[in-house]
Formats: sequence, C-alpha cells, structure tokens
Amino acid sequence: MTDKKERKRRYHKETRLIHGDFHSPHWDYSDHIVPPISASAAYRLESVERGARGFQAFANPEFNRHVLPPIYIYDRLDEPSRSMLEDNLAAAEEGECAVAFSTGMAAITASLGVLAKSGDTILAHHTLYGCTYSLMKNWLPRFGITVKMVDMKDVEAVEAMMTDEVVAVYFETPTNPVLELVDIGAVRAAVNRANAARNPKKRRIFIVVDNTFATPFSQRPITLGADVAVQSITKNVGGFGTDMGGVWVGPQLLEPDVLLFRKDFGAPLAPKAAWPALVYGLPTLALRSRRQNETALKVARFLEGHPAVERSLYPGLPSHPQHVLARKQMLDQDGAFAPGIMIYFVLKGSPEEARERGRRLMNHLAQNALTLTLAVSLGQVRTLIEHPSSMTHAPLPLEAQVEAGIEPGGIRISIGLEAAEDIMGDLDDALAIL
Repeated sequence: MTDKKERKRRYHKETRLIHGDFHSPHWDYSDHIVPPISASAAYRLESVERGARGFQAFANPEFNRHVLPPIYIYDRLDEPSRSMLEDNLAAAEEGECAVAFSTGMAAITASLGVLAKSGDTILAHHTLYGCTYSLMKNWLPRFGITVKMVDMKDVEAVEAMMTDEVVAVYFETPTNPVLELVDIGAVRAAVNRANAARNPKKRRIFIVVDNTFATPFSQRPITLGADVAVQSITKNVGGFGTDMGGVWVGPQLLEPDVLLFRKDFGAPLAPKAAWPALVYGLPTLALRSRRQNETALKVARFLEGHPAVERSLYPGLPSHPQHVLARKQMLDQDGAFAPGIMIYFVLKGSPEEARERGRRLMNHLAQNALTLTLAVSLGQVRTLIEHPSSMTHAPLPLEAQVEAGIEPGGIRISIGLEAAEDIMGDLDDALAIL
C-alpha cells in the first residue's frame, strides 16, 4: 500500500466517502474535482494484441483490476465510471472488492448464482424481500438448487440444517418489512463450526447478507462476520430515487466469477446510473443518514404512544425485541448507535378492521399529506409510506396474507429529510380518521 493510501486511512469514513481515492487505476482524473462520466459502449483498441491482453485479463485472478489500469473493451465487461463507484462502495462496506449491477436483485442473483449449482442447498431466513423470496422459490429450483427457509434468529436450528449440501446462508438484517434482526456474529460462529467439520473436498459455506435497510452507514456486515454484502444502490446509497442499481461486495476470491456472471447474464450498472451514486449518493450518505436516523427515532416514539397503533417497531426503541442486538451491530463508522431509517408499525383492530384502516390511512395520506408519499421503494430524501396488505399483497386473500406473515395492519415507512414535526403532524391527522 502506498504512503498516500496509508494517509487516507487516517481520515473519517464519511470524509473518504466524499473524496474516494481521488486517483483511480480505472481513470486518471486528478485534474477533476468531480469524477468524469464515461459514455462509450465500446472502446478503441490500438492493436489486436492489446485486445487479446484485455480479454485475457478480464476476470482473471492473476490480474488485479483495482491496482493495474484495466484495458477497456466493452461496457458489459468493465468501464471506468462504474469501476470508480465499485472501489468506493467496497471501501464503504469495508470489503475487499465490489461489483455493481443494474439492480439490487441482479446483485442478489449473482451472489447466489456464483455459490450454488444443481444439487446444492441455500439456507435463507424465513422473512425476505418479496422479489428475493420469488427468486428462491420460483426460479432457483428450476436450476436444481434447493432453498430451505429457517428462522435465522434461532441459530441452533440454522446449525442443525447445515448438511453437506448447504453452500450458502442468506438473510437480511434488518428484514423487510418487519425489521427483525439476525445476529451476524452468531451465524458466523455456527458456520465456522460447520465448515470445520466438513469434508475437505466439500466447498465451504458462505454467508451473504442483504444490507439494503441498514446501508454501510449503519452497519457493515463483512466486519461482523459475513463473507458477502449485497444491497440495492437504488435505495439510500443512491438516495434521491432517480437511478436503479445494486452492488455485491465480497472477497477477491469470488470476484472473477461475479464479473463473469454479470457479463454473461447481462446485468452491469450503466455508467450514467453509476455516476449519480458516485458524485451525489455516497458523498452525502452520512449526512442524510444521520438526519434520517434522528427523525426516525422521533417518529417511532410518536407512533409507539399513539392510541390507534398496536405497536411500533424500530431498532432504536428500547421496546424492540432485539434492541440489545441492534446496539451491538447497527453502528456508524464512529461507533455511535445508528438504528436506521425504516419504521414498521401495526394498526389496531381485527385483521379485517386493520386492513381496512390501513387502506383508508394510505388514501388519506396520498390526498392530504405533504411529507408522506404513498409509494414503494425506500431510502429517498422524501418520506415514503406503504401498506403491503392493500398494495403489494392485495391479490392474496386475507387468510393467506396472515399465513404468510403479512400483518393486515402493518405499515412501512422510509424516513426522508423532512422536519420530524411535519411528518408526525401528517401522521396524526391521518390516524385521527381511523
């Protein structure tokens, strides 16, 4: 490591998120204050020999693209704007390297696709983002990959399921939407025991954690014991709701396969989508997240005391069932508690009443509230609210929703940058009509 890079390590993480390394092997932009954006799908080659070297070097473990300037050939293989973002995302997550994808789901698919093959088994937490659940239940089995769901909070149950066929353990923490937490360190210890007892000819088990809800501001799963962290750049890393993207962060051991997977499945992050996250999203992540965390705690406390609310779930509340765990693993880069920007609360009433109240609450907010926008997604500068029972899971009968763990009165909020008092005021007005 150069003296210059050593000096940069002395700075706070949020300072480094703004400046990156300033010099990148992917592009010499030392004269630019703002990193440039590339806009070329293909690159001119000086000779066929140079082209051959470029193809030979791509996804080659012997060629470190983060140290030596890569030979650019075609956007789908590698390109400079995206690569600069990848270096900064790897630094943010404190992983060895990063590979950026067109969406978060593409990054999740790649993370599992490079680890599992026909005949293998993936253990997954029983509560997952809907599209991740669909991937595991509807698509991976078509390729001969078995997915078994388990409550990852019960580490003994997880360890009991680690047969020779298991190659990956996958979970979100906090989970979408109910904000359950999984103890990453405890799962790591269980996986270590399983790997130690495994036949040397068997591949070891890797831990993959979706860090979308927490973001690298509030949690860095790799430092807690995960092998791989994935997340949606579309959300709070991007921060402004203008571009989609996803990222895989993990060991250099897996990077060549992840790069090949991205190339062959055709899911690279476009440079025009990478650039806003590089120059706007990451540099402001700490600033935005700190304000959003403060506001989320105020709003969660308000909801916890409201007579129309059955319960308010937020890792920052002492009433959260896993508050102690949250204080252990949801920390910012300075070690301060950072419980996140997401709130989940449940309206009072029977399933039928709670579902109808949720629908009325959403419609009232959509028509009357300035600070809460009825919308899916999360992690924007605007506060977003949704009611899964009457929206994303509306086609399911009420009984099927309850069986699937979808609470009819459950409401998810992604806190933005509005004044906390205004958000609480709009919520109070809307809850008053129930």
